[in-house]
Amino acid sequence: MKIFTLRNVLRTAMWGGIVALGTALVGAIVAVVYVVRVTADLPDYQQLAEYEPPVMSRVHAGDGRLIAEYAREHRVFVPIENIPQSLVQAFISAEDKNFYEHGGLDFRGIIRAAFANVRHVILGERLEGASTITQQVAKNFLLSSAQRLERKVQEMVLARRIERAFTKDQILELYLNEIYFGQRAYGAAAAALNYFDKSLDELTLDEAALLAAVVNGPARFHPIRHPERTIDRRNWVLSRMAANGYVTEEEAREAAQQPLQIAERLSGDDYLAAEYFVENVRRQVFSMYGDDELYHGGLSIRTTLDTTMQLAARQALREGLETYDRRHGYRGELGQIELEDGWETRLEEFTLPRDLDAGWIGAVVLSLTDEAAEIGFADGTRGSIPMTALEWGRETLPDGELGPVVSTPSEVLDAGNVILVESIADQEDYSEGQFGLRQIPAINGAIMAMDPHTGRVLAMMGGYSFQHSQFNRATQARRQPGSSFKPFAYAAALDNGYTPASLILDAPFIATGGPDERFYMPSNYAERYYGMSTLRLGLELSRNVMTVRLAQEMGMRPISDYGQRFGIYDELSPVLAMSLGAGETTLHRLVSAYATLVNGGRRVEPTILDRVQDRTGSTIFAHEQLDCDTCDVEEWTQELLEPWFEETRTEVVDPVTAYQVVHMLEGAVQRGTGTALRSLGRPMGGKTGTTNDFRDAWFVGFSPDLIVGVYVGFDTPYQLGSGEAGGRVAAPIARDFFSQVIGDYPVAPFRVPEGVRLVPIDRLTGEPGILGQSGVILEAFRPGTEPSRQSVDEESGLSFARSSVSDRPQDAGLEEGDEEEEEEELDEELGGLY
Repeated sequence: MKIFTLRNVLRTAMWGGIVALGTALVGAIVAVVYVVRVTADLPDYQQLAEYEPPVMSRVHAGDGRLIAEYAREHRVFVPIENIPQSLVQAFISAEDKNFYEHGGLDFRGIIRAAFANVRHVILGERLEGASTITQQVAKNFLLSSAQRLERKVQEMVLARRIERAFTKDQILELYLNEIYFGQRAYGAAAAALNYFDKSLDELTLDEAALLAAVVNGPARFHPIRHPERTIDRRNWVLSRMAANGYVTEEEAREAAQQPLQIAERLSGDDYLAAEYFVENVRRQVFSMYGDDELYHGGLSIRTTLDTTMQLAARQALREGLETYDRRHGYRGELGQIELEDGWETRLEEFTLPRDLDAGWIGAVVLSLTDEAAEIGFADGTRGSIPMTALEWGRETLPDGELGPVVSTPSEVLDAGNVILVESIADQEDYSEGQFGLRQIPAINGAIMAMDPHTGRVLAMMGGYSFQHSQFNRATQARRQPGSSFKPFAYAAALDNGYTPASLILDAPFIATGGPDERFYMPSNYAERYYGMSTLRLGLELSRNVMTVRLAQEMGMRPISDYGQRFGIYDELSPVLAMSLGAGETTLHRLVSAYATLVNGGRRVEPTILDRVQDRTGSTIFAHEQLDCDTCDVEEWTQELLEPWFEETRTEVVDPVTAYQVVHMLEGAVQRGTGTALRSLGRPMGGKTGTTNDFRDAWFVGFSPDLIVGVYVGFDTPYQLGSGEAGGRVAAPIARDFFSQVIGDYPVAPFRVPEGVRLVPIDRLTGEPGILGQSGVILEAFRPGTEPSRQSVDEESGLSFARSSVSDRPQDAGLEEGDEEEEEEELDEELGGLY
């Protein structure tokens, strides 16, 4: 019986073994078949050798400062030899400590993870993965992220193949340049920039460990939203680095004690100031190379921007717009909140306008007295706005007018008003805790600075704030330039037989009107007329009637031609009003035209790009390409001539004519409508512009090596207010900009071309004079055209008349804003002659 039982047991065991072996064999066959089937059409892993990832394009200012990045995936490709070992060691410790030992699959890690996951399932914890870095490369480059057995098998097979085809360093290079780090950063280099604003070689040990920590789950280990969890993960990575012998225990402990400090990249005043400029760069590069190249091509874009000038331009424009805005009253509070318990929380939750000036903060009016308004802030602190700081807050009325003078704070504010304020404690007569009322201007404008010889745009602000409006008023707003066009009308006259000393009658003028008016009757700004006056005087003081009479005498065709030749207009109708700037143009085109004058009459094309390079560093665009056979010699010898470059730019106007206009515009700064620049104390020229009913204000000012244009107006054309001319609204903005940057330029006169003769004359009469006498200046003439004593005697019979009109016509063309004190000074100089 025992033998029978033992025999049965042996037989059963044998058959069981056969069945098990057969089952295992069948399972193996099935597994092999499954693997063969799911891996039959695997992606070609050899393509990794040709890997060219999408790389972000980066924009730098002319001084090298990074000002923008364009990308859908923020990535900077870095070869493995340029990746610091501390970062490599951090990733190996965090993701795959046996990376240099396994052949693509870490079987020890798989077994360890399997046992660990049993415990994680029981405790309801997150499961561990066992993917190697090689497997992650296979998944990220060649497969989807779907959590399926089929994908996992494909990943394992590809990992083995990749290991046989590539070195470990090559695999690491692929991995560290592709992996996602959160915050739109792909690859370690972009992550270092986004998290710390550093290049890889600048990372500290704790920063390298943080990058290795966040890839495990960018959402879970977000340093801003989950700082404690992120620090714990970083410190775990540091402990693994110590355990693996990459750092000492002491180094790991020291790094673990470092605070979590995340940088704010592309933020602050530098970034905000460049936004209009950067958007113009984006548009231009997009038009040149297309969407893919811009956002994926890794372009290196070197621009012309001077970040110091750009900050100065932003400050000058914003302060100028705010100054004008306060001259025209207070438009009311931002909103209203209840003043019951908890007003601090309600104020904190109130949405304030973006991009406020530094120092501007939100406040709520708590109570009002006859002397001040008590205000509160979101942090519970309090302050006051004295009545003297509220006097500007009169009611804003149509057409730039103002309501009655305010005498108490209650005429401006009410309790519960949410307002903007700024501390005025540092101003005279004010003390700590006192604030001034502020508001975002309703008016807008633009400023543009350029090198007049190269066309490099050094600064550009297209509005008060890019975050409020992305419309670029420097390049996109088409408005009438008013009297800022006059220099080009006078240039046409100088090339058609006139000289700066030529006399034109400044007296009431009537011409046949167009289809919409019976008569055309321009008038001067101050409604005064000065009889026979020199061309210089007409341009310096921006005489409208003289300009129109000049246009009628020589005909409008030359003026229209010059408006087009200088690039101000594509087409200009030959009607008299156009001589006063009635056509529409942009600040960008007007500044370019003035630059042509300063540049000796040769056309200057504004540019915002210096150079564009592709991802390999090859130059694919350069703004200025000059042939030079002797520039690249290894050693300079006496036999070699200095490099000389042939002038290839188009001559728009004769250099003598260009200088004559520039010389007259110097007079506009010294004695005319551009006196805002006189305080700078150096050779400067400039011209204001104001349109009908004070709807637009312009100013273009220049030194021998820098030109600045300013435009101010409402986006929907609207009156700026009586007296708000270019000299009052736009010129001070240019002055404030120049005062911040002009010190970097040498004090030098304007360049005088060949063919100019400087002759002393009386600027009022055009008669020859003697230097040192009152009113005598050096005037620029072509040789042979200067006035002589004989020619003056022959013309001595001319009679001079002075008259005025009492009523300004409804449509008087375009008018210029001359300052009243300048008119009085001129009256004194004339001494009753007229």
